[in-house]
Amino acid sequence: MQALLACFPHPHGNPLFKFNSQSQRLNSLPTLFSTSKFFPPQPQIFLHPSSFVLNTPKSPTIRAPKHGQVRCGISSNGNSSNEKKGVKEWFEVCGEALSNAFPLWVTLGCVLGLVRPNCFSWVTPRLNIVGLTIIMVGMGMTLTLDDLRGALSMNKEVLSGFVLQYSVMPLSGFFVSKLLNLPSHYAAGLILVACCPGGTASNLVTYLARGNVALSVIMTAASTLTAVVMTPLLTAKLAGKYVAVDGSGLLISTLQVVLLPVLAGALLNQYFQPLVKLVSRLMPPMAVATVAILCGNAIAQSSSAILMSGGQVILASSLLHASGFFFGYILARMLGLDVTTSRTISIEVGMQNSVLGIVLATQHFGDPLTVVPCAISSVCHNIFGSILAGVWRHSAPTEKKD
Repeated sequence: MQALLACFPHPHGNPLFKFNSQSQRLNSLPTLFSTSKFFPPQPQIFLHPSSFVLNTPKSPTIRAPKHGQVRCGISSNGNSSNEKKGVKEWFEVCGEALSNAFPLWVTLGCVLGLVRPNCFSWVTPRLNIVGLTIIMVGMGMTLTLDDLRGALSMNKEVLSGFVLQYSVMPLSGFFVSKLLNLPSHYAAGLILVACCPGGTASNLVTYLARGNVALSVIMTAASTLTAVVMTPLLTAKLAGKYVAVDGSGLLISTLQVVLLPVLAGALLNQYFQPLVKLVSRLMPPMAVATVAILCGNAIAQSSSAILMSGGQVILASSLLHASGFFFGYILARMLGLDVTTSRTISIEVGMQNSVLGIVLATQHFGDPLTVVPCAISSVCHNIFGSILAGVWRHSAPTEKKD
């Protein structure tokens, strides 16, 4: 009788039966009509001194709540959706972890190319171009046409970063080559990478350093778009004293592997956002893997020569990027820019698009040793940038620009 009374709500609740969420449920036995739409399965009644639950697997669940109100609800099994969501989240976490550890992967790629050069025998010059194109399209997907217009408009911050990008680094590459009396092939490669635009990794480092990410992206876009003219021009002027430089060839190659892919990525982001949203999760780990492979291949091509005189190139690349980070910050402060903006410009100036240098050196310089400074440069600026981001991340700027 008490069980029957429990099925009917009491105005003030039935104190004899309270719902206990931890009580066990009985599995109902299969019946002849358990799958028939005309005869729904019959619920089983499980009584316990402290609980009252009506339950049937894959059927409406009836529970007697605490206040005596009988509520019915369909219990659905969301295992499949939860599994899909779990796999998606796991993939995103893994992709982010791989992207954040990009200095480690680039370093490992270069070390592997040095000790096991045969591992990169499958990488051809054509694959170098394809890899760089993928990186540039991925960068373009982070931009819109309005961003490109803003990059070309050159406000004070962007203009300051642009001038420092194409003055501090090329001159630093030239003077470091003179200071260390580098051989002609190493000097040409160091100057070439110094004349390249800012690298896409600078955007991630700026984010980690709590800098102005929007400014970093626009500065990267501005230096990349103008690299079609600036990189061949500066390389021909500064490196022409060491080796013959094909300025027109550099111009055409930079147009093909930089400007057109970036514009294609921006157009995709502007008009095909669902596709970009789907692919954007894959681009960061793909870019990291591509940089690691291309840098490792560049080291593998000249591993024996690097083992003999690699210390000089490592020192030259370290001085180049240390100069870029240091003077990028100091000169930005002297121009009256605030601390956050100056840090952003410092990162942008100090980190180069080394992969572009690798591709251009492979295509337009006869000596394969010219590629070596570009590959080592990628390792140096990633390590320096990561260290600087860790320092600046934990030291908030003491002032802000009004």
